[in-house]
Amino acid sequence: MTHSNHLGTHLDGEIHFFTAGKDIAQLELNDFLVGPGVVVDLSDATGDYQIYTPQMIEERVKVREGDILIIHTGYHHFGWDQPYADEIRYMVQHPGPDREFAEWAKEKKIKWIGVDCGSADHPVNTIIRDWMPRQAAEADRVFQEMYGATLAERFTPDKYQLMHVEMFPHHIIHAECLGGEIDLLLNRRATIGFFPWRFVDGESSIGRCVARVDDDGYEALMARKAKLPQTRFGDCYDPEHVESISRLTRRV
Repeated sequence: MTHSNHLGTHLDGEIHFFTAGKDIAQLELNDFLVGPGVVVDLSDATGDYQIYTPQMIEERVKVREGDILIIHTGYHHFGWDQPYADEIRYMVQHPGPDREFAEWAKEKKIKWIGVDCGSADHPVNTIIRDWMPRQAAEADRVFQEMYGATLAERFTPDKYQLMHVEMFPHHIIHAECLGGEIDLLLNRRATIGFFPWRFVDGESSIGRCVARVDDDGYEALMARKAKLPQTRFGDCYDPEHVESISRLTRRV
């Protein structure tokens, strides 16, 4: 079997963008990959191409120093396994952060970050801006309307792929393309873990992202799952998130 290291749910290691950093095999299981964390729902805050901020996060959850932070944008609903599947929306149109978020995450000493979309960076602050000119033009119009600046003015070259370039030297890495039953865990704390292959010299690895809750909490989550629709793979999903994203999206 041959596949990309960045296939499906995966963890970017430090050496993906920081040559002197750790490979996947050097990441400590108990001191780093597993620990207390929080899942925040931003599907009611941002739509296509929009920018999420620390303020949006702190309005919804309490983030503690050293937490693992999982960001639910809602765009996992556009992944290939979902009834709303739309690979362009999933990879190219999801919201993302600016440098303000990166600085806040460093101040909070966030352990690692997870996102339910194609990248922890804003998609048009990556090479996607060049690869997808039509979508980049759409994003430019959204930026001018919402933020009073063009795409080039907001995401200047010194910010390029900042969630990778600026964060990995500070040992704050991220998992991308999370999904599964994340809709059950929104705006709540849990013990969170990511389990990659112990990949020597690996700059990234596929893996599982897991949340652990107590028995009573688990029963409540399963009761909620029973009331939600499910994908053909048995994962539940909440259609209200897609409706919220659609309301927030600017068509310009």
